[in-house]
Amino acid sequence: MLRAIGYFLSSEEHGPRELIQQARLAEEAGFEALWISDHFHPWLDVQGHSPFVWSVVGAIGEATSLPVTTAVTCPTVRLHPAIVAQAAATSAALARGGFTLGVGTGEALNEHVLGDRWPPAAERREMLEEAVEVMRRLWTGRQVSHRGKHYTVDTARLYTLPDSPPKVFVSAFGEKAAELAGRVGDGLVTMGPDRDTIATFRENGGDGKPIQGGLKVCWGPDAAEARRYAARQWPNDALPGEASQLLPLPRHFQQLTDELITPEYLGTQMPCGPDADAYLRAIGEYVDAGVEEVYVGQVGHDQRGFFDFFSREVLPELRRRREPVGAVPGQAGR
Repeated sequence: MLRAIGYFLSSEEHGPRELIQQARLAEEAGFEALWISDHFHPWLDVQGHSPFVWSVVGAIGEATSLPVTTAVTCPTVRLHPAIVAQAAATSAALARGGFTLGVGTGEALNEHVLGDRWPPAAERREMLEEAVEVMRRLWTGRQVSHRGKHYTVDTARLYTLPDSPPKVFVSAFGEKAAELAGRVGDGLVTMGPDRDTIATFRENGGDGKPIQGGLKVCWGPDAAEARRYAARQWPNDALPGEASQLLPLPRHFQQLTDELITPEYLGTQMPCGPDADAYLRAIGEYVDAGVEEVYVGQVGHDQRGFFDFFSREVLPELRRRREPVGAVPGQAGR
């Protein structure tokens, strides 16, 4: 069942003021929650941005009343989990609609920048599990000392805390990551309607926990032009395999996508153009797979056009589908 339809703020495509304005527009259009990406680099140089997410989250918390989730933060290499714990606690204290810390094992694209080695996947999962433990201990407000396999914390205490600790949702690609998410996460983050990942999550401790999913789209009045634009601006979304975790620089993504991703192929991977039914079908695939909160991100420069389109042609239909039989329209599902 679809419990919330949210907007996915792209830190790779927009500067901080634009992101805050889009958060306001999303709330005005009727979106019910926000995702925001956490990157040091964009995926491609053409995307052009990558502001520090914690500054932006704080400003969004003042600008809107929507709940915010990072999608996702890597609390293992570039930032020590104690620092992420402080950032998340402050963000949760600021966000009037609530704050969720989405975490994942990260990408070399963002995490290599301090010269640290990029660990293999199994080690990154191990690091993430220890990082979540460290953060949750710090959110108790007690003094924490920790000497683990990957992290040391020396008599640290967080003094500014929210009323309740942030929830931690874990991103998963594949079986082993889904097992970890079910075991240590308060919820699951997925970038596609992957039934196998969701089933593994539920079978390993995730049953009954929330599932969030992200969907990139490219709205525009002309479908062919929208596909061409998306293929220039966001071809990385269609890359197969583990490349997105392993490539260290935006130009490497550009080289790979130039070879592999055409507008025609990208059009099979994300809704592009003005057809409301295409967006409803794509969101429906997430819901059918078990995703309860779907976050839609507009690839492109016409954000106002996208919000106007969704507020008129997509969100009302999604709300109608959530209405219980006999309910007064507009009084359920929010």
